Amino acid sequence: MMKFKKYWLIGIAVIALLAVGLVGCSPNTGSTNNTFSNQQEGIWVTGTGAVKVTPDIATLSIGVNAREDSVALAQAAAAEAMNNVIASLKQNGIADKDIQTQYFNISPVYSWDDMRGTSTIIGYEVTNTVTVTIRDLDKTGTIIDTAAEAGGNLTRINGISFSVDDPTQYYDEAREMAMQDAKDTAQQLAELAGVSLGKAFYITQTGYYEPIYREVYPASLDSSYKTPISPGETTVTLTVQVAFSIK
Repeated sequence: MMKFKKYWLIGIAVIALLAVGLVGCSPNTGSTNNTFSNQQEGIWVTGTGAVKVTPDIATLSIGVNAREDSVALAQAAAAEAMNNVIASLKQNGIADKDIQTQYFNISPVYSWDDMRGTSTIIGYEVTNTVTVTIRDLDKTGTIIDTAAEAGGNLTRINGISFSVDDPTQYYDEAREMAMQDAKDTAQQLAELAGVSLGKAFYITQTGYYEPIYREVYPASLDSSYKTPISPGETTVTLTVQVAFSIK
């Protein structure tokens, strides 16, 4: 009786294993395989459109940096210099909405003693930086020079970038170029493969444009020369990924 029971249990175990094996061998209709299959169908290509445009705005990063024995003295010096800078910006036609505080910081200044291996606070430093949107590019050099003069030796000009205020119309043109580029590439691939190109069944896009960034060195306050500024050109770029079916 015990021997019969032992064989009966072994039989059940074998049947269970066979059932698991059959399930594992059955076709998988899950989303993973379907997704993989869909991604392998058709012709997938990337198209790019790039449009050269002339910038119409400049973004200037300008600030002041003051170092004094105390926080109060450093803050007062920085505040006076920044007020002078902002006043000069407004005198040159910069609107309040186009002046925005970018960075403000108060930090101690340390001196390191190599002999003792210790540091001592010897003063405090205040940094205040604003970003300025310049909409009249012809006045850019003048705006930089007068702001640098207003802030004096505390002035810090970090750089300038040129961009397009409203790139929408250029995106439309770049999008047409990108789609045409994708179609041309897909058609060539289809011809090389000896198949006929079908309709697009998947499209996605990414758009960006590349502002021009330059470091700026204002003219010396004792010089009759003015800071030369040239906006040059920038590029509005858009990329599309398109999947075409095969007839």
